[in-house]
Amino acid sequence: MKKLKLNHDLAESIVRGLTSSTWRLFDDKDLTVNDQVVLIDKVNPRDPRSWIEIGIATIDSVIQKRLGDITQKDLDEHKGFTSKGEILNTCQKYYGPDVTWETPIKFIHFKFSAIAQSISAEKLPKVEKVILYTDGGSRGNPGPSASGYVIFDENNKILINRGVYLGITTNNQAEYTALKLALEEAKNLGAQEVSVYMDSLLVVNQMKGIFKVKNRDLWPIHDAIKQLCTQFKRVTFTQVPRELNKLADAAVNQALDEKLNDDTSPGLII
Repeated sequence: MKKLKLNHDLAESIVRGLTSSTWRLFDDKDLTVNDQVVLIDKVNPRDPRSWIEIGIATIDSVIQKRLGDITQKDLDEHKGFTSKGEILNTCQKYYGPDVTWETPIKFIHFKFSAIAQSISAEKLPKVEKVILYTDGGSRGNPGPSASGYVIFDENNKILINRGVYLGITTNNQAEYTALKLALEEAKNLGAQEVSVYMDSLLVVNQMKGIFKVKNRDLWPIHDAIKQLCTQFKRVTFTQVPRELNKLADAAVNQALDEKLNDDTSPGLII
């Protein structure tokens, strides 16, 4: 499988779901639509031992143009650059003075799937602080539901990326279950400080005590989560837009798709 090496800032942005594109000059790998590419985070560019695989990119589109034809939209998508001149200077820095406004550049857009962790309990790394992104979804509300959560360490390395099919529940039950499962995983990791990010304003404000939990069906799991939180030194809850919670959302949909596709697939006729 082809591999692409990325600087740490770009790799971190991709893992967090903030970026789904990159650009390349002199594309020696001849990247094209539908290629699957392993993305590698060069954490310390000078030390290959620090480089880690962060996931798989499935290429959606490849747009090629001259450097001189770059638009403001291109600059907006690649937030590290504020002007065309800055891109030219950067390209010359990395590729040499032969790069000009006529040099072709490829803009590569992709779907990203983080590498999921399947670590046995005894092999889980012990960490002091973790960052949790959680999500839950129901197709029908109530209907087939799943929870998803992604756990990062302080250095933004993914420790756990998991989706769990729940059966028939409501959307809010799936959201709460995702939070509970993620906190239990954080406890197993030995974490003492937990930062939780969710796109559900309802759940975040209920956990903060700003909103009351009016749905009696949620009382038991809400109480269980409150009890879990007392087992950490510090737990914070922050609501984020859905576009900043893409990995947990993807875990939810993957768990649902896998279960529902299995259930609807035709049986063998012998």
